[in-house]
Amino acid sequence: MTLPRLAAEDIALHEAAIDFLNDAELGPAAPDRLAQVRYEIATTGTYRHTYDELTLGALIAWRNSARCIGRLHWRSLRVLDRRDCTTAEEVAQACVEHIRFSANGGKLRPAITLFAPQRPDGERIRIWNPQLIRYAGVRMPDGGVVGDPMNVEITDLAIRLGWRPKGGRFDVLPLVIQMPGEGPRLFELPQDAVDEVDIAHPDLPWLADLGLRWHVLPAISDMSLDMGGLRYTAAPFSGWYMTTEIGARNFGDEARYDLLPEIATRMGLDTSSSRNLWKDRALIELCVAVAHSFRSAGMRIVDHHQASKQFVRHVQREREAGRGTPADWSWIVPPVSSSTTEAFHRYYDAPDSGRGPQLVHQDGPPVGGCPVSH
Repeated sequence: MTLPRLAAEDIALHEAAIDFLNDAELGPAAPDRLAQVRYEIATTGTYRHTYDELTLGALIAWRNSARCIGRLHWRSLRVLDRRDCTTAEEVAQACVEHIRFSANGGKLRPAITLFAPQRPDGERIRIWNPQLIRYAGVRMPDGGVVGDPMNVEITDLAIRLGWRPKGGRFDVLPLVIQMPGEGPRLFELPQDAVDEVDIAHPDLPWLADLGLRWHVLPAISDMSLDMGGLRYTAAPFSGWYMTTEIGARNFGDEARYDLLPEIATRMGLDTSSSRNLWKDRALIELCVAVAHSFRSAGMRIVDHHQASKQFVRHVQREREAGRGTPADWSWIVPPVSSSTTEAFHRYYDAPDSGRGPQLVHQDGPPVGGCPVSH
């Protein structure tokens, strides 16, 4: 069969596709498959991955993810193929299905849902939320924020689209989904799809009175999966939390819920000087409360010591397989008691943003928000 010639603008995509299909872990691809891909690119400007290609690419992308400490489990990733979704309603429903599947009643399992990749004309599907489940950050007239300050921009966009926050510190944001050629649209998450844990402490009963809670499933939804020259711009990916992500960062960071002063004061600590390490003591108790609460509720979570041991085991396994382990040290090393963990006392391969499937950070909504559909 004589194959059609490639247009100049299709050559780079074809080369990337061939490199991917001939990767040692996937290929070498059969001649018929290579011919099929060349024909699709020459006639349509793109091509379609098989499910096996999609799955292996997603697994390798997770294994390559330099900021993830949980990669020991990369082979257990479940790939949910939803390239069939053509409307915002279908994408939203698939996201809800992803949440239910991955949360799994507290026995969390890693999963990625892949929607149709970016089209040759640049049009794409975007889920503008940084995670499928996040709490709103509502700007107040006095300059303060009710809720999570990290999420003020996506909250602003949701409000512009007609969403009305309830006024609490833990209001679950709706999904903001944009399809090719359309403006963004809002979709509320069903209440029974969002598992949350009320935070209490085993030894400090007053902590339960603060009304703290957190959602069980971390599901990143603003990254793209780039593989074989195609970019899957809507690719929500989820695993499970490490205790310090919630206790130290979400609750403890000054730019987030900034709870350390209140916790320390209620503990009877002097917060006028850092010399007595009041922040450290309050931080540890917050992490204790998160771990205790999740485990009491039967929800999967991992502490930073366990996660570090698992990551070191992953590095060893990769070395035995003849592979390096790209890692961003500042993300791999936990933010609490760092030097007591195994991950601290090591150097890692530099992150590689070159060849191979990659999970890639994307820009958020344009400043001022996206054009709004009416």
